[in-house]
Amino acid sequence: MEEIKGTGVALITPFNADLSVDYSGLEKLLNYQIEGGIDYLVLMGTTGESAVLTKIEKEEIITFCKKINARRLPIVLGIGGNNTLALIDEIKTTDFTGVDAVLSVSPCYNKPTQEGIYQHYKLIAAACPLQIILYNVPGRTASNISAGTTLRLANDFENIIAIKEASGDMDQIMQIIKNKPSDFLVLSGDDGLALPMIYMGAEGVISVIGQSNPKEYSTMVAEARKGNIANANALHYSIYDYYGPLYTEGNPAGVKACLELLGICKAVVRPPLVEASSSIKNQLKVLLKS
Repeated sequence: MEEIKGTGVALITPFNADLSVDYSGLEKLLNYQIEGGIDYLVLMGTTGESAVLTKIEKEEIITFCKKINARRLPIVLGIGGNNTLALIDEIKTTDFTGVDAVLSVSPCYNKPTQEGIYQHYKLIAAACPLQIILYNVPGRTASNISAGTTLRLANDFENIIAIKEASGDMDQIMQIIKNKPSDFLVLSGDDGLALPMIYMGAEGVISVIGQSNPKEYSTMVAEARKGNIANANALHYSIYDYYGPLYTEGNPAGVKACLELLGICKAVVRPPLVEASSSIKNQLKVLLKS
């Protein structure tokens, strides 16, 4: 439980100009996170463009990240999908050595009922040997996990230990925090809402901006969790202007543009995504210089 408190970072997958995986950039990125004070790494999430990676690429990237990380930080592995039975097969055939927890996004496109979402996670919980973090991001899945369903899952399954909440619905989030079991964690899935969510009782965040600004962002989260509100607020507003250009043209295009300016990796994304525009890159360049 302690391992997923604080700041987790949803890692990008760096690509070369020919769209192959850039392992040199990935090594730089991993060390940049560790040296920046990040608490844990999240692999194969949306930010990592997992939807456009082959099965072999995923396996090779995970193996590489484990090697470079060398157990310095906990690892959370994203395993989610809208084909429940295929997902269970994937879980049963995955080597979880060196992995501490699974992050599983709610099914997209199918638009299941709340009972359907519950049954989906019930089957995953029965098959998964690790602790599970639910992931609610209705802006991408077109399907919200209600507070009632989250609480039902939190109470019914010992290995469902947390939720990454990216609904942006603060009333729903407060309902979960107010009524959850004491050992169930709420994590922000929105960088800009992490601070108010922690003030309400959340235990951390799975972040994107923490990837480009690890020291400032992880320190902000740590200060907020300690109750040092003035320090946390000051850090929040010191990086506040990044939120616009990082997300205006989608994720991970914005953060990849920032990482390119930092000399860590290229801004290349795979289709159907496109790189951030020159306008966004110029805005980020100004922010980094300042």
